[in-house]
Amino acid sequence: MTAPAMTALANGWCALSVLHGRIETRVERALQAGHDLSAREFSLLEVLSRQHSGEGGHLQMRQVADAVVLSQSATTRLVTRLEERGLLSRYLCPTDRRGIYTDVTEAGLALLAAARPTHGEALREALDEARRDDALRPLVEVVEALGVERG
Repeated sequence: MTAPAMTALANGWCALSVLHGRIETRVERALQAGHDLSAREFSLLEVLSRQHSGEGGHLQMRQVADAVVLSQSATTRLVTRLEERGLLSRYLCPTDRRGIYTDVTEAGLALLAAARPTHGEALREALDEARRDDALRPLVEVVEALGVERG
């Protein structure tokens, strides 16, 4: 790769990093202020709330870790904190006693439902702000085209 191509690639990566940081900061502040919930906790509750009782419906801890982009040990600590707050519960897999499943409790589902609009609003505000930056506008357009902010 040529030097100009590497520079362009590095600039693109830098812009993506800036966009991510701005979104994460805005979402983190809004969730903390409104719901005493971190962005990681919200993401974990969101992922776990999509589980179902059917075949393959429950995620193993390594799958949860991959889904929330954390190490397995960090995910376990996060699950423990949310379990202590009464937002999650853990139980042994009925078919494999070595497996542990995690479910969102009613309190966790209620908090998640209350936090979703806050999350969506903060995400929308961060994207709208980033759109005004010429370097970030193309990335915002890609995010919007993917429908990520609606998910």
